[in-house]
Amino acid sequence: MDYLLGIDVGTGGTRAVLVDRTGAIASSATCEHEPFASPRTGWAEQDPHDWWKAAGSAVRAALANVPDANVVCAGFAGQMHGAVLLDDQDEVLRPALIWCDQRTQAQCDWLNAKLGERKIIELTCNPALTNFTLTKLLWVRDNEPELWKRFRRVLLPKDYVRFRISGEHAMDVAEASGTLMLDVAHRRWSEEMMTAAGVPMNSLPKLFESPEVCARVSATGAKHTGLKAGTPIVAGAGDQAGGAVGMGIVRAGAVSATIGTSGVVFAATDNPAMDPQGRVHTFCHAVPGRWHVMGVTQAAGLSLRWIRDLLKNSGELSYDQLTREAAQVAPGSDGVLWAPYLMGERTPHLDPNARATLTGLAANHTRGHVVRAVLEGVAFSLKDTFSLFDEMKVPVRNVRLGGGGARSDLWRQIQADIYGHEVEILAAEEGAAYGAALLAGVGVKWWDSVEQACDAVVKVQQHVKPDAVAAAAMKQHYQKYRKIYAGLKPLFAQN
Repeated sequence: MDYLLGIDVGTGGTRAVLVDRTGAIASSATCEHEPFASPRTGWAEQDPHDWWKAAGSAVRAALANVPDANVVCAGFAGQMHGAVLLDDQDEVLRPALIWCDQRTQAQCDWLNAKLGERKIIELTCNPALTNFTLTKLLWVRDNEPELWKRFRRVLLPKDYVRFRISGEHAMDVAEASGTLMLDVAHRRWSEEMMTAAGVPMNSLPKLFESPEVCARVSATGAKHTGLKAGTPIVAGAGDQAGGAVGMGIVRAGAVSATIGTSGVVFAATDNPAMDPQGRVHTFCHAVPGRWHVMGVTQAAGLSLRWIRDLLKNSGELSYDQLTREAAQVAPGSDGVLWAPYLMGERTPHLDPNARATLTGLAANHTRGHVVRAVLEGVAFSLKDTFSLFDEMKVPVRNVRLGGGGARSDLWRQIQADIYGHEVEILAAEEGAAYGAALLAGVGVKWWDSVEQACDAVVKVQQHVKPDAVAAAAMKQHYQKYRKIYAGLKPLFAQN
């Protein structure tokens, strides 16, 4: 039987899914990665070889569950913004600096001084941020000059794994949008940006639209994964655009709010809508001829994991137990507020020095108050993006929830109340790997377009409406939340 394969090279692990012609998932498997290394505060690195190993294990495990599977096409999604530096033999030069690495503020400052903040946004639709790939390359150039002399090519995480499977250097325009090296409005590399930065154009891979076939499984890739040599592979997308495809966020007015390790509010647009201050990202969508705007909270689900690990005191403590306790607390957490800046913050502050804050505590507060404040604080941080969408006149017609925030009844309701929108829960939300599989299906003409693929297989199961009383309370509480960063910014700057 024929299947599509979607592979998501995430931060915590690599996931593989087999999808049939109806859009049903026939098999899935995940192989965890080693935890990312953080040698210094704000640093985050992973070994690309670990992704390659995990991809082989995940694909083999998914195939083992369906012995007669004939994979007709594969697609990749993955964590964005990472920098995999290769030498002239395509060997990895150093651990990859990944998306949440914050060490490159000096390089951002250098780019801003050389080009000007407005010019950078004009060239790439985005500001110079510490997360973006170009600033990571400049950090290596500035701090590891002997290694930089050997640098010949850069790939992003999923594109490195696809290179190992196929031998082809390629990247999709959606993923490339997060590098600060793409002319996003015209969906091509920015020669002017690369010249100004002093990074050679020939270090960049060839660009493709997300559903385009860009490579085929090599003999080496077949041996590693169990796939057939010659199997076509589409360019795919970064995890956010891939996840949006998997959720059917492919037309203007469709918005998703996804809580994973990070949190993302993602809106499809017909044109490259830009915020002059660069507080949201403007990227190419995985849908050819379409763009998206995206606000990012660095530590969304990470906030809940962090507080769980802090509170468990060497014993087991489940998320379900924590949310049951939080559900006993009234909206507003009796004045407790959480600002989720554990890894600095992107939207709307663009501040790698921001730090998380728990405030408003009193002696009568319980663990449930703290946990509910964390759930609300993460949703408030995503609400900041909805507020920017209002400023930018980005249409919001329907909101779909994804990730861990879609699987918790309490967090669903909190989000509906804070966003002030009815939210939709999908019948099956399989994330970026599923979107990558749908893109593969378009690549081999199972469907004529990405929109047609989503219309055929993505189904809404539940609608959650805001509670009027809770929504009113959350609106007032949000105004208090917005004062936290402004009040503490001078302290953050002293870190």
